[in-house]
Formats: sequence, C-alpha cells, structure tokens
Amino acid sequence: MSYQHTQHGYFHLLMYPLAAAMLVAAWWTRAEMAPTLILGLASLLFVLVGFCFQTLTTVDLGDRLELRFGPLPMFRKSIPYADIQTAEAGKSLWIDGWGIHWVPGRGWTYNLWGFDCAVLRVDGRTVRIGTDDPEGLVTFLRERIGRP
Repeated sequence: MSYQHTQHGYFHLLMYPLAAAMLVAAWWTRAEMAPTLILGLASLLFVLVGFCFQTLTTVDLGDRLELRFGPLPMFRKSIPYADIQTAEAGKSLWIDGWGIHWVPGRGWTYNLWGFDCAVLRVDGRTVRIGTDDPEGLVTFLRERIGRP
C-alpha cells in the first residue's frame, strides 16, 4: 500500500493582497529610502511565504513519510516509519497555528489549513500533521507501522 495526498490551503490568498498593499505603500513613500525598502522587502517576503504554503503534500517514500509544503519546496519534513509508535486522528487547537510550529507541551505541528490532523507519537514526542484526510492517513500509517 502507498499513500500520497495533497491538501490545498488558502492562506496565500491573504498574503498576496497584503503584499500588493505594501507595494502600493512603498510607491507612495518612494521619496524616503528606508520605508520604501522595508515595505518592498516585506512584500517580497509575503509573496515568498505565500508560494511556500499553498499546498501540503504527505507522501510515502518507502521507509518514511515525507511532508512537503509547496509549490515552492523550501520546507520538508521526513519521519521514518521505524520512529512512529502510534497514529490517531485528532484535532489541532488554535494555539498550534498553521504552518510549522513547536508549542511547549504540545509538540510539533505541520499544518496548512483547518484543524483536522493525524496525531503521531514519534520517538516519544507528539507530531501533528494537518490534513483534510485524517482517517486515510491514520489507516495508512497504522498498516505501515504494523500497529492497530
């Protein structure tokens, strides 16, 4: 059995208009170098972040599960199946956020949109993988790691 699933997020739909607004503000302040430069660089950063977090693809690579944010592939995470103790469907909380976060007492969260997730115990630590297919991912992982 193999697994590949791509979740599409909507965060970038907020980032691009904000970047455009910053470019307009940079144009208005073009007589002053520092604000123009700061606003211009911030708008480029917003566009970059938008391109990095449009999708989250979860894919089986044989010996490990890989998480790929994209379409600009700057952020990836591989989790060897041998390191996964348990997998169950769950929900992330608002404190876990979207994107890539570590929260004390809650562990790592890799999430793009929504609150559905697969909650894994990896080497004794909690890892949440956001997905719009939590049951499918958990079923696959349980079969892959040989645990119910």
